[in-house]
Order: sequence, then C-alpha cells, then structure tokens
Amino acid sequence: MNDSDENRTSAATDDQRRAEVRALSRLAFSEIAGATAGVADVHSAISSRVFAGLRMGLGDLVAPAQVMHDAIAGGTYAIITTVCETAADIAGETADGWGRPPSQTTKGAMTIAAVNGLIGDHLDEKDSPLAAPMSVRVAGVAVDPDRAALAAAFPQASGRLVVFLHGLMETEAAWTLGGRPTYAQRFADDLGATGVEIRYNTGRHISRNGHDLAVLMDRLVAEWPVPVTEIAVIGHSMGGLVARSACHRGSLDGAAWVQRVRQVVSLGTPHLGAPLARSVHYLSAALDLLPELRPFARLLRRRSAGVRDLFHGSLVDEDWSGRDLDSLEVAAVREIPLLAGVDHCFVSATVTVDPRHPIGRFIGDGLVLTPSASGRNKRRHIGFRDEDGLAVSAANHFTLLNDDRVYAWILARLTPTALLAHG
Repeated sequence: MNDSDENRTSAATDDQRRAEVRALSRLAFSEIAGATAGVADVHSAISSRVFAGLRMGLGDLVAPAQVMHDAIAGGTYAIITTVCETAADIAGETADGWGRPPSQTTKGAMTIAAVNGLIGDHLDEKDSPLAAPMSVRVAGVAVDPDRAALAAAFPQASGRLVVFLHGLMETEAAWTLGGRPTYAQRFADDLGATGVEIRYNTGRHISRNGHDLAVLMDRLVAEWPVPVTEIAVIGHSMGGLVARSACHRGSLDGAAWVQRVRQVVSLGTPHLGAPLARSVHYLSAALDLLPELRPFARLLRRRSAGVRDLFHGSLVDEDWSGRDLDSLEVAAVREIPLLAGVDHCFVSATVTVDPRHPIGRFIGDGLVLTPSASGRNKRRHIGFRDEDGLAVSAANHFTLLNDDRVYAWILARLTPTALLAHG
C-alpha cells in the first residue's frame, strides 16, 4: 500500500468514526426524548381517569383544575422532550471523543450490537452508520471480500474454512468469552482450518441476514486467496438460524459455495423459537388493552424484526412479509428442510447438572429450551438426529461460545479422526 492509499484509508476511517459517534449520541438523546413522551402518555391516561371520577361527584367545578393540570404537565413534558431532541442534534454534531470508530473497538461494537438487537431494523431502514452490514471481521475491522484484502487479512489462508456467526446482540468478540483461545484459533492449530468470523445486524429479519450471508459467502469463496475445498458453518443462538437461512437461499440459487459445505453446527439455537420472544409478544398485546399501559405496549412493539423472528425461529421472507406481526395469533412458519448431504449437528445446554431436573427442563440454558435447541417437540421436528446432538450440563447460553467440551465435540465432528490424531 502506497502513501496515497494509506491517506485515503485513514480519511475513510476518520469519517467512519465521526459518523458512528454522532449517530450514537443522537440516538441516546432521542431515546430519552421518546421515553419522556411515553411517560407523558401514561400520566395523561391516569389523570384523565382521575378527573373523570371527580367530575362524577363535583361536576363542572373540576374543569378549571383539569385545564390547569393538563397545561402544566403537558408543557413540562414538552420542554423535556424538546431539550433532549435539541441536545441530540448538538451532541451529534460535536461528539468526537473516540480515537477509532466505535464499531472497531470491543466496547463500542458491543454497544452498537445491543442497539442493533433492539432496533437494528429501524436503523437499517434509515441507513444509519450504526446499522452494521454483513461483513467479515478481523480484529474488529471489516474486510472487503476481494482477493487482495482477504490475502492481507488472512496470510495463512487455507482451503478449509470454518465460518462463525454470533447471536442476538453479539459481535464476533463473543467467541473470546472466558479469555481462552477461540474455537477459530484452536481449529487453526488442530485442523489447519481458517476461521472466518462474521458480524451482522441482529435486528434485521433472519431471512434478510440469510440472504446477505449467502451473497457474502458466494463472493468470499470466489475471492479467497486459495481454492476453497470445505466449509463448516458454526452459529451461536440466532447465528444458527441465519446459517440455515443462508444455506437454504444458496441451495435455491444453485450457489457454488453451498456445494462445499460439509458441516453446519448450531450452538444453543432456538430452532423452534425462544420463550422470551413469545412472552414479549403476548405481554405487548395484553398491555395494549388499557390506555394507561399502551405506551409500554408501544415500547415493546418497537422490538426489532430479528427478535420477532425468534417467536417461531423464522427463516424465510414468507414468514413475515404481508403479515400483521402484532396480531395476538401468530401464523405458523414455513418448515425449511436441512441442507441435503451435510452433517447437521446441534448443542443444547441446561443450567442444572441433571438435564432432566425440573429447573433444567423449565429454563434450559437460560434463554433457549432443550427441545428448541434440538429442533424437536411434539408438533415440530426439523430433522436433526439424536446422535448428532450434544447436551452440555451445568452451562448457560453463553457458555457454548467457548467451552472445552463443546470444542472437543465439534472437533470430532469436523474430522472424525482428529481426536485420535491429537491424543
């Protein structure tokens, strides 16, 4: 890279830093303003009921007091909201305290990931710099999927790829949990495979992310520095659903990369949906029944498309396109078959030592229940075989991101003789 290229790269990075910091600042203040408006709505609904009760006993004598109350309360909330919105504009123009773009730092990326998980679809629609596009990441920096950039980012590139997809509100940094070497680092040592970590906006529909992953994988394989011979895809939580969606899309399109996929591994993936997503859906419907609680219902209904997709584990556009997603009765999802000719395996976890313990059966790994992680309950069975699963006890949802038991099991699946060869 010559001096001119370095200057252009530095300028682009500086522009990205300013855009992200300003967007974060604006978002913080605008969310406070939005919360204030919600509190005002609750206050108004409650006070209306109170004054309605007083009117029944005092008649029109209540009217002057209500007018004065509404004027004072409304004016106060309006001032707070206006101040917050103005502060958002000012902060967005002046905030500039980061040395690197937040998305390239661990803490900054985690903050953006949490925001994306909550309202990432909205940010994507607004073309916000915070709406992280699907990308390969190395040391937090996005790598362009062209041959020169990939060769520079992966100097030891091999023809065997292991692609990693994080879960909801996570980034690729999640795989470093516990401070131990990541699965990617260990596969490089044990198999000579190259780990490719992907970052994506988890607030978008899973099917949209699946489409973008399929496109990215197509280009990644075409531009990889050496011929790609085998691909394994490992997804944690939502990442497992995105992997299945991408494989389905790639298979329909006849993509070359799909023919190189040998294994798809799901770690704590809610293939049949997640209890938390269902609870939020029904709670928002219940809160909407009372005027005093409707602002809270609106708050819950702001949840992202990605979170909504976790109600059933939706993988394709047909599951949400043209449907009322706030309807109390949620339509059934389309069952998507596992990719043919591929070793599909899954890992589930329970917080209890005995997975049959009532607590373990009731809360699973804390976020995903065992039947959902294994893709089988009384009504649905996506196709996993019992022998292709691992149950990890005394573990939570995030333990699966970096655990010796999980690693040893996946290593054996990726290369059946690997455990023998490495003792």
